[in-house]
Amino acid sequence: MEFTRQLDDVERRYEELTAQLGDESVVNDQDKYRLTAKAQRSLEEIVEAYREYKRMADSLEQAYGMRTESDAELRQMAEDEIAQLEPRVGAQVEQLRFLLLPKDPNDEKDVLLEIRAGAGGDEASLFALEVFRMYSRYAEGRRWKVELTSMSESGAGGAKEVIALISGNKVYSRLKYESGVHRVQRVPVTEQQGRIHTSTVTVAVLPEADDVEVKIDPKELRIDTFCSSGPGGQSVNTTYSAVRITHLPTGLVVSCQDEKSQIKNRAKAERVLRSRLYEIELEKQMQAIGADRRSQVGTGDRSEKIRTYNFKENRVTDHRIGLTLHQLDRMMEGEIDELLDACTSYYNAQKLKEQAQGQAVA
Repeated sequence: MEFTRQLDDVERRYEELTAQLGDESVVNDQDKYRLTAKAQRSLEEIVEAYREYKRMADSLEQAYGMRTESDAELRQMAEDEIAQLEPRVGAQVEQLRFLLLPKDPNDEKDVLLEIRAGAGGDEASLFALEVFRMYSRYAEGRRWKVELTSMSESGAGGAKEVIALISGNKVYSRLKYESGVHRVQRVPVTEQQGRIHTSTVTVAVLPEADDVEVKIDPKELRIDTFCSSGPGGQSVNTTYSAVRITHLPTGLVVSCQDEKSQIKNRAKAERVLRSRLYEIELEKQMQAIGADRRSQVGTGDRSEKIRTYNFKENRVTDHRIGLTLHQLDRMMEGEIDELLDACTSYYNAQKLKEQAQGQAVA
């Protein structure tokens, strides 16, 4: 059976990588150890699911064998166990089919989160800050680390732009479908007649590139330092701690002023620059591989209106998957797992459908 042969190959590869992690030559080579550990970790979920499937399948096989027992009580026990195990085994097979889909190579990566106010003036900037807070609360619940890189504040107390680095376990895998236009419908604080206004913010979730994936030539960078603006006290505003990096070949400009240390600001800015350069390379790859494979890359379209947040009705609607939830208050506090799970399931189902169609054609 091709299905189980694939899974046997995956399990064998996982065991090989596990053995390599104990090899002295790998342990002593930091880069090789990191890449080997990453490869092993990427197979862990499917191997655990496969081993659980084999345990359940063995139990089911034993239960089938007990159907021929002469003891009526044993036969009834077998039927009861079969009734419990058959649907579980079927569900496990479906889960394994999902896990066997081609992996997005960026799923394990940390992310660069960029949120910008769009249409709607001050109301858009206020919502941009609330969206950042929503993702920050979600990250806190998953024990991810959020590092603010830069924030451009608005006069109304919101944010025109927020850029942050989020690191942790499978961050990109969870947030990659959040890129796009987020629309808010509510009565602004400044609205005296109670009219509902519509505003938008754009969200971009970029996978953070490793040093080995994007090499930056120092000769191609122009580094400028300046005094930080905004809140932070004297040490922030009076020293040249803020850093602006210009990548001369592409014209990309990245600024960071969140830290009091110029060295730390430069390190953060370089991480942001590396991620943006990596995104440019990803877009080139997507154009090269063609439309039939783009869904497997998993990057979101920033120009697409993906979601509406209606505060009056306590409603969130994701337009891509046709899902509406009446729990906006909870979601704005970071409880967004149900929505993220639904998006992931929808796109996994799309990939399974495309895979099946491809196999049928072949």
